[in-house]
Amino acid sequence: MNRPPMRQSTEVAHPNQPLLKQEQSRLSTSSHRDGGAEGRPMLHHTRRPTIRSRSPEHTADRATRRKYIIASGFLVLSLVSFVVQTETAVYIQHDLGWDKPYCMLYLTHGSWSLLWPFQLLILRLQNRKMTWDAFWRRHVFLLRTTGQMVEAQDIHPTSRHSPIPYLLKMTVFVTSALTVAGGSWYVAVNMTTASDLTAIYNCSAFFAYAFSIPLLKDKLRADKVFAVGVAIVGVLVVAYGGHTESKKTPDGTVGTPHDEARNRLLGNIIIGIGSVLYGLYEVLYKRYACPPEGISPGRSMIFANTFGSLIGCFTLSVLWIPLPILHVLGLETFRWPTGEAAWLLVISVIANATFSGAFLVLISLTSPVLSSVAALLTIFLVAIVDWMRTGQPLSMGSIIGGVLIIVAFFLLSWSTYREMNEERLKKLEHEQVESGSDD
Repeated sequence: MNRPPMRQSTEVAHPNQPLLKQEQSRLSTSSHRDGGAEGRPMLHHTRRPTIRSRSPEHTADRATRRKYIIASGFLVLSLVSFVVQTETAVYIQHDLGWDKPYCMLYLTHGSWSLLWPFQLLILRLQNRKMTWDAFWRRHVFLLRTTGQMVEAQDIHPTSRHSPIPYLLKMTVFVTSALTVAGGSWYVAVNMTTASDLTAIYNCSAFFAYAFSIPLLKDKLRADKVFAVGVAIVGVLVVAYGGHTESKKTPDGTVGTPHDEARNRLLGNIIIGIGSVLYGLYEVLYKRYACPPEGISPGRSMIFANTFGSLIGCFTLSVLWIPLPILHVLGLETFRWPTGEAAWLLVISVIANATFSGAFLVLISLTSPVLSSVAALLTIFLVAIVDWMRTGQPLSMGSIIGGVLIIVAFFLLSWSTYREMNEERLKKLEHEQVESGSDD
């Protein structure tokens, strides 16, 4: 009964004695910091297991599995769209006679500019209840902060300046490598054989792995080297394991024309340079234009399509310059497609934009090596579609080579999955150690 009222007790409290409200705030803050945003209590503060606690192994495996599931969807989309693009492009050039390789390269790469508007439309449909001003501010904020992460290669960048100059510079850099690599294929297609063209150009998987070691700091793993080697062997078997190609020479005999034999070495050198540059393009995109590890898959997908649109805009605004030059020199006379060729070209361009957007997302979520080997699956798929379309059965070389490519893809997928899981586990353990040292 002699206890003073609460107000008096609060006012005369000793200066070194924590108040009840302060103590509760401190304990709440400490508990929140120790548990973290994910609800994972720190090991040195946990005295009994909780329902929400998760081991680092479980968290890393779950995050890696989710990223792989999303990447698998984009892999299927890229394979289907590539087959559509290849079949329509071949039909337009060979059957319909609209043989304009650079113009087709310009139109297909320029179509990448549609990736961001199409993506923005989908995002807007998903957020219909949000006002346009709020939606736009949120979207711009996401792109700006992700661009800052890409430039700093850190999910917690210290600099807050605009990433636009950096992204424009990287767009020119990456697009130049891509255009030269893609253009080499169109230049060499009439100089060498289809077998040499397929085999040499698809060796870009090897060069992607070679460039990944110095640029992405990848480790030289025996299982990866073996998988890439099996994939390249599969490509060689597909290219050279079938029937030998023969053409009618101008004098009516069957064989290889003298001009083709003379230009074959030059064509192989050109396509070899293109193979190296395409592997370099994939690694450059991963190194300088992809968000760092630890970012959410959704943000990676949005930024990948946005950067793809930058590549398309640069192509449309700058790479039209060779068109009139080629026309004046007579190397490629410009002529608009008409009739069946026109609407098939529209389908081919849309399919290429779909493939490119899905492929960029695939590289962003996984690795350029795995994406490059995954692209080799299209060789076998195109052969199957040709068999269904023309009725000409697959050769034994195509079947064996296709099986080897599939086996190599699954071997590399498993190796990449383990490597991503190990890296994410190390990162989680490192974060826990840092949190423990702060406490």
